[in-house]
Amino acid sequence: MNNQELLQRSLQSVWHPCTQMKQHESMPLVPIKYGAGVWLYDFDGKRYLDAVSSWWVNLFGHNNTRIKSAIHQQLDQLEHVILAGFTHEPVVQLSEKLSQLTGLGHAFYASDGASATEIALKMSFHYWRNHGQTNKTRFISLQNSYHGETLGALGVTDVAIFKDTYAPLLVQSAQMPSPDSRLAEPGETAEAFAARCAQALETYVAIHHHEIAAFIVEPLIQCAAGMGMYPTSYLKRAREICNQYGVHLIVDEIAVGFGRTGTMFAFEQAGITPDFICLSKGITGGYLPLSVTLTRDEIYQAFYHDDVARGFLHSHSYTGNALACAAALATLQIFEDDHVLDTNRQKASMMNLHMTQLSTLTIQHLRHQGMVWAFDVQTRDPAFQKNFYLAALQRGLILRPIGNTVYFMPPYIIDDSEMRWLVEQTYQILTAMP
Repeated sequence: MNNQELLQRSLQSVWHPCTQMKQHESMPLVPIKYGAGVWLYDFDGKRYLDAVSSWWVNLFGHNNTRIKSAIHQQLDQLEHVILAGFTHEPVVQLSEKLSQLTGLGHAFYASDGASATEIALKMSFHYWRNHGQTNKTRFISLQNSYHGETLGALGVTDVAIFKDTYAPLLVQSAQMPSPDSRLAEPGETAEAFAARCAQALETYVAIHHHEIAAFIVEPLIQCAAGMGMYPTSYLKRAREICNQYGVHLIVDEIAVGFGRTGTMFAFEQAGITPDFICLSKGITGGYLPLSVTLTRDEIYQAFYHDDVARGFLHSHSYTGNALACAAALATLQIFEDDHVLDTNRQKASMMNLHMTQLSTLTIQHLRHQGMVWAFDVQTRDPAFQKNFYLAALQRGLILRPIGNTVYFMPPYIIDDSEMRWLVEQTYQILTAMP
């Protein structure tokens, strides 16, 4: 199959995500044939540096031999079995490892991040119900937050383009001021602004805690908000507020977990333990769909009862899929064997040196957290997002700006020459744009 044939057949049969399909009349799809390392190749052999990790999921590159080998080995034993009434070795091993890493227990599996959010929200509500507190039915999140696009997850999301159309279907939540440091007043430090946002959170929770089940937050980076970053002090204070007023703290580490912020999980940097954690994306290294929600043992025990209705009767057909669990176990083994977090810190230092090249441009808020870099472009071009994306493709880069925010979230295996090339090409794109 050649490029043109694949494009025509895809447009005739596939409804692509997060896309106004009519735009593909003038902006063709990019047909990908295979991947290797940080690169993706089309049918003509042109290669593209996957600087967004294929929507933030790919940690160790395309065609990773260790993850592929683990999937092949598991395929010879068991591909899948219903997890209601049955169990298998990969799901037990993965649950044990995740418990050791997070300090939480009893992993509940699904296939995608939004489903993990749904599980956490339902568990929190059901916990309070099992304890007789039937009035705790509401949730709070941050302004500009993103937690998924299923109805429950969308209810705690605050991105208008995703949410507004479906507002009549949603259980509405309340949004707290975002501690995104870009929103601080002129001259106000990031710490002072975070403290001010935390005070607003406490003021609201003090009044409404009797009806709030949980506060859900993306720790350290609000990704869909344009990589909005904020200090750990906000998370520490949020944990204290939730403890004081009897509100669950849910950390959504779907995008930022598994080393993306510099530690295995972002919440570690604040020295806290959440009540729930939602994980997905990088959990399988980008190979197979998998998500998981873990919680404290006390919450698990609230469902442990002779009454079936008190149990958590939520389910997904592919819960705890054996192949996906095998991929996740291989991914975690790579972290351990290759000392990935230490290596990433060294790579981040090198990348930061390359990023100084961009400081001569008309950009704002050049920022960095772990293996995420972002900056905001000062532009009058109303089509900047589209034009930058197309210019990047022409130069062999996959970059998807969020509004006027350009960000890099590459696979961890990117090397120094590839990082330098990524920044140099980005510099060239920006200097050539009006």
